[in-house]
Amino acid sequence: MKSCDLFIFAGELSGDLYGEQLIRELRALNPSLSIAGVAGPKMRQAGIDCLMPMEKFEIMGFIDVLTSLPRLFFLFRKVKKIICRSKPKAVLFIDYAEFNLKMAKTLRKKKISSKLIQFISPSVWAWRKNRIYTMEKALDCLLSILPFEKEYFAKTSLDVTYIGHPLKKKIDNFTCDNEWNKSLPSFQGKTILSIFPGSRSHELQKNFQKQLNVAKTIAREEKNVLIAISSASKTTYEMLKKYMDPNDPTIFLVRENYTYELMQSTDIAIATSGTVTLELALKSIPTVVTFAITKLDLFLAQKIFHINLPYYSLANIIGQQMIYPELFGPHFTEKNLHSALKKYFKSPSAKQDCINHCLNIKNLIGQKDATKVASMKILELI
Repeated sequence: MKSCDLFIFAGELSGDLYGEQLIRELRALNPSLSIAGVAGPKMRQAGIDCLMPMEKFEIMGFIDVLTSLPRLFFLFRKVKKIICRSKPKAVLFIDYAEFNLKMAKTLRKKKISSKLIQFISPSVWAWRKNRIYTMEKALDCLLSILPFEKEYFAKTSLDVTYIGHPLKKKIDNFTCDNEWNKSLPSFQGKTILSIFPGSRSHELQKNFQKQLNVAKTIAREEKNVLIAISSASKTTYEMLKKYMDPNDPTIFLVRENYTYELMQSTDIAIATSGTVTLELALKSIPTVVTFAITKLDLFLAQKIFHINLPYYSLANIIGQQMIYPELFGPHFTEKNLHSALKKYFKSPSAKQDCINHCLNIKNLIGQKDATKVASMKILELI
């Protein structure tokens, strides 16, 4: 196996998004840089030498993790061998905290010469704070994307660099595709209630039907409401089509390459918890966040792993207040979702308050070009 300058590991969709941006920026700064790794579709399009597809690693929820353990152990050993054989100058782990921190510890014990870099910190501010000291020993550098994280590592020797959030520049620089506007004359004069149901099959199965049922109810109750549904990928587009009634003119299914165009047209949103909640906040869109988890998952999270946070969605965590209503676990009912959405429709002041809080999130994140700052730091370490 040939050596490379940089090995990148991404284990989920958001990691693939950030990885793509990093690859393009790194190549712009150093065109001769050789990059290989575990990559998703966006990273593959950006030109990484993909040694294993990211899709093998996608899981969701504590129960899914438990049932996937044998497969994950097998993949862990395989990735470790690939890294040791390719002898990269640096290894960049993107998010996917439990797997990546374990990998960093293992590689450190192997006395590998590569610089070990974690891009996006585990949620040490939420649970298992002892990981801070594990990270200090295992990593050479942490690239943090949340403004309050660096202070948690103040008592350690770990090199922590706050780079800003990569989505900020992407959203600020976004321009609408002209084909989008040409294809949607029916959006004119309508209130657009958009659903962002998630990217994984588990998320869709557990969240989408309730989200759609409530959106349909709202559309019957309010004038000129059109329901638009975002598909995160070609696979989710095909899955969502099964829920659609082709004879219902109030529902529009949007293809995966028009996510930001849809956000730009959206008045109010329903979103399954994830990175999309921050994207919606940076677009200043009033949103209700849902996350359907099983009673067993909820028990494990609260009683075993002691995850008891004041907020769980990314927009609220950064803002450190309830900007978006959160309906998690048993609180995610059609009745509660309907009630939360109606406040945006019935109270202009509630809607405007939410928009104002979203604007403050932009200020909290700051103006750094996160991808460029991260890329320069990576090249410095290499």
